[in-house]
Amino acid sequence: MGCTPAACGPPRSVARPGVNPRLAFLFAHTLVGRLRGYTRHEMSRAVLGICFVFAASLGALLGLLAATGPSGPASGTTLGADHGPPSFADVVERVNPGVVSIVVRQERGGGDAAGLEELPGFGGPRRGEGSGFVVDPHGYILTNHHVVPGPARIRVRLADKRELPALLVGADPSTDLALLKVEADDLPAVPLGDSDRLRVGEWVCAIGNPYRFDHSVTVGVVSSKGRKIWDASFDAYIQTDAAINPGNSGGPLINAAGEAVGISSAVSREGQGIGFAIPSNVARSILEQLRTRGRVTRGYLGVQLHELDPDLRRMLGYELPGGALVLDVLAGGAGEDAGLERYDVITRIAGVKIEDGDQLVRIISARAPGSRVALSVFRKGRELDLEARLAERALSRSVRTPAVAPGPRPASGDALGLDVVELSRKLREDLSIADDHVGVVVREVASLSPGTEALAHGDLIVDVNRRRTPDKAAYERALGALPPGQPAFVLVYRPRSSSLFLVKLEVERAR
Repeated sequence: MGCTPAACGPPRSVARPGVNPRLAFLFAHTLVGRLRGYTRHEMSRAVLGICFVFAASLGALLGLLAATGPSGPASGTTLGADHGPPSFADVVERVNPGVVSIVVRQERGGGDAAGLEELPGFGGPRRGEGSGFVVDPHGYILTNHHVVPGPARIRVRLADKRELPALLVGADPSTDLALLKVEADDLPAVPLGDSDRLRVGEWVCAIGNPYRFDHSVTVGVVSSKGRKIWDASFDAYIQTDAAINPGNSGGPLINAAGEAVGISSAVSREGQGIGFAIPSNVARSILEQLRTRGRVTRGYLGVQLHELDPDLRRMLGYELPGGALVLDVLAGGAGEDAGLERYDVITRIAGVKIEDGDQLVRIISARAPGSRVALSVFRKGRELDLEARLAERALSRSVRTPAVAPGPRPASGDALGLDVVELSRKLREDLSIADDHVGVVVREVASLSPGTEALAHGDLIVDVNRRRTPDKAAYERALGALPPGQPAFVLVYRPRSSSLFLVKLEVERAR
């Protein structure tokens, strides 16, 4: 990536091999002398002239090389960012004053204890530490929600060592962001950059307070974008190999221009160099609501979406690019009231072309609950125009515990590599499946074919290639209708998480 001299630091000189001009002249002079002596006896005057011209040209070329080196600019020219990582020294010097340390003390029983640890001593308060950065000179500080998860005493330590009490202005658990306020003015604010313009491989640095080492700086690159970790609806994390550790949470991820393009939030426990940051554009979109309302309200369509791949497009008869597939429609929700059905492809919202499900969620969430939106939908080869009145999105539902035990592993499965059983009344009660969910239950996954790793015992198969499977006879008929050489798309309901998902399976053999 390119960067300014301020971002890249002082010029670096690079040694290049060269030619001494005096030696070049002596070499050319000696060559001409030798040629003159040789040609007096054995060469014609014409040949002698040609040799003189050649020797003179060679001398000029050697002189040029002596001045510039064999290629490129003269020694001492600054290398651009394409030749090495930029220096963040000037950027950090400019941004560091806006980064703060956050200390949270919460009495026992004071709510969610995520990110907090008990202080020594029986019955004492819990303490948590994190980072944040100033987003408004009038004392507004952005951090993670999990750093300040509930009612607590919050203190902020500024870069100039002042410690101030902070008020929790607002929080949004869905994006893990929170806004604090301290009574101070003229604080150095960190500008928010455009995270959509980030490129994989671009250099970034993380600033924070890991393990109480204040204002630690780590440097790395953007490893990936759009990572989903917890919430498939809202997660679009920036992955980076800049070291992020406990205490970094809430600190800024800075680009070479000195802008906060992310908010450090999580790190992988399984691997090294795998950290995650919330994109700055996610924060920008909710800051005003946090400041004025203390919480975020979002429009909600009441549908579950699934991304389209070429095989799924072929099965649906929808070959155009873009679009988001409706996998489920919430009963009584805005989508059902608008007339949406399972396997509809939403192609436009309010005239805006939909590229994927993430874009659809962003557009709907940015609209106020109660507002009306026009939907363009592809259904069974036809284009439909619908209108939806958006509801308000609630927090995610809790995950339930699995309640079914696997049966004996069969020697082989069916055409999809599965062993299924009827959904009996007892299984329905054991799995806590509502009466409006019907299908056959996976007793065992008997195959190692691609796709089967996504399934587990206790899953309910709702349909196969859009053919409903309320019982085992219907399931077997659906398997018999599978087109040869084509994958099967299986709609699955997972009772333990109350979720629907679509999985693509290889067909092992015809039935």
